[in-house]
Amino acid sequence: MQHFHKEGSITSVKGIKAAGIFAGIKKKRKDLALIYSEYPATAAGTFTLNKVQAATLLVSKEALKKSSHVQAVLVNSGNANACTGEQGYADALEMQKYCAKKLKLQQDEVLISSTGVIGVKLPIEKIKKGVDEIIPSLTHSGGYDAAKAIMTTDLISKSYAKTVKLSSGDVTIGGICKGSGMIMPNMATMLAFIATDAAIEKHLLQKLLSEAVKNSFNKITVDGDTSTNDMVVLLANGAANISIKKDSEDYKTFLAALTKFCIVMAKSIVSDGEGATKLVTVAVKGAKTEEDANAVAKAISNSPLVKTAFCGEDANWGRILSAAGNSGAEFDPAKVSIYFDELAILKPNYEIVLDEKAAKEILVKKEYTVSVNLAAGEANSTWWTCDFSENYIKINANYRT
Repeated sequence: MQHFHKEGSITSVKGIKAAGIFAGIKKKRKDLALIYSEYPATAAGTFTLNKVQAATLLVSKEALKKSSHVQAVLVNSGNANACTGEQGYADALEMQKYCAKKLKLQQDEVLISSTGVIGVKLPIEKIKKGVDEIIPSLTHSGGYDAAKAIMTTDLISKSYAKTVKLSSGDVTIGGICKGSGMIMPNMATMLAFIATDAAIEKHLLQKLLSEAVKNSFNKITVDGDTSTNDMVVLLANGAANISIKKDSEDYKTFLAALTKFCIVMAKSIVSDGEGATKLVTVAVKGAKTEEDANAVAKAISNSPLVKTAFCGEDANWGRILSAAGNSGAEFDPAKVSIYFDELAILKPNYEIVLDEKAAKEILVKKEYTVSVNLAAGEANSTWWTCDFSENYIKINANYRT
C-alpha cells in the first residue's frame, strides 16, 4: 500500500536536509540548491546519452564510480557549465571540492549538477560564496526552496513524497525535479533528485533506479531535444532501519512505488512543458514487440504536426496514423484503431467513426489519452507528451535574453 503526501518533498525523508538560495548566478531568482544526508547514503544515477555532456555531469558520473557512499548533492541553475572546455571541468571539480571541504566530506561524497545556458563559463566564485551561505541554511523543511532553486523555464516547482509500506514497516521516498523544455529521452533537460530512508545496497539501488527511469523519465517528450545536463540521482541513507533485499517481496513493492513516483515526477515535467496547454498520454497497444510499441509511441509523441493539432484541439487522426507509419514499426495500417479517451475515432479497415463534437469535448480538456491499437501483437507502451503552442516558440526564441 502506498500513498503520496499532499505536501511532501525530498526532506520528508528521514535524515535528509536541504536548502535553496539566491547566489547571484541568475538576475533575481533562487539559483543554488543543496541536498544533504545526515547519514552516508548509497547512490545511483542515470545520465543523458547526448554525446555533448556538461562538466558537472562528468564529475558526478566519475564520483558515483569511485565512491561507495554519497552525502550531498549541490545544484546550480542559470548556467549549464556545458561546452566550456578544460576550464569548465576545472570549475566543476572546484565546485565539488569546495562543497565537500565545507561539509567535512570526501570530495567524491558530493555530487554536483548544473542547468541553464550552454557555453557560458561557470561563475565559480559566486558558487563558492553561495556554498558558504547555503550550508547554514540546511533544514528538514528546505526541500521546497531547493526545488525552486533548480528551476529554469519551469513555471512551477516540483516536490513530492511518498510513503511505502513494507513487511517490516514504512519507508519514505521523496524528491524534487525540474524540466520544461529540451525534454526528450534519453533523458531530457531535466534533473531529478530522489532520496529514500530505506537501506539498499548500491548495485541493487542502481538496478531499481534504471528500471524505474526506463518506464517514466525515458517515456516523456516535450520537443524531441535531449540535453547536455540530464540526470536522475537516487540516494538511500538507511535512516528508517529497514533494509530491502534482492528478489524479496519488499523489493517488488519498492520498485512499483519508485516507478509510480518517477511517473508522477515525469508527468509533472511534461505538463509544465514550455508553452504547454495539454498533457497527453499516448497509449500504444497491440504492437508486435516492445521496441515497436515504444517506437510508435515516441513517433506520435514527438510529431510537430500531431502536437500542433493537440494545441488546436483538432481531431486530426490522419497525423497520428502517419506518425505511427514513420516509426519503423511493423504493422498493417488497415488494422489500426484510434481512440481519444474512450471515444472511437478510427476503426479497422479505415472505418472513420469520428464524431467531431464529441471529440472536441475531449480535446478541450487539459489532460486526456490517445490510444492506438496496432493489432499486430501483444506488446504495449505508454508515453507522455504535450502540445506545441505559439508560446513555445516565444520562450525559446528569447531563451538567452
